[in-house]
Amino acid sequence: MESEVRSYDTGHTEVVLDLTDDASTFVSGRGDGLLHVFVPHATAGLAIIETGAGSDDDLLAALADLLPADDRWRHRHGSRGHGRSHVLPGLLAPYCSVPVLAGRLALGTWQSICLVDLNVDNTEREVRFSFLAG
Repeated sequence: MESEVRSYDTGHTEVVLDLTDDASTFVSGRGDGLLHVFVPHATAGLAIIETGAGSDDDLLAALADLLPADDRWRHRHGSRGHGRSHVLPGLLAPYCSVPVLAGRLALGTWQSICLVDLNVDNTEREVRFSFLAG
């Protein structure tokens, strides 16, 4: 297994950050296998969705409906509603796996690998890309 950690600045706003180009670069030339992506944070998750056509904003809107940034959360440190960020990985897992064929991600036409971060208090995120050869 080969592995690499990359850092991302997600800023102070909720974000759906497309990692597909970095994932493609990581697997390029590696042959057949499996890409495993992992976010080692208690307040972020991963999603495989379409981006650029409004779906990323729709995902953030749906998460705002499901996990409102209000004072209902028992986990209360940080900004208002921070506890919802700790619930997020229960809905969007902090990992995903994608088949790799001939060194290329076997994603569907409109699929992208995205980091989803609702935590506006932590701007620095790490993502681990691991390749398991087939």
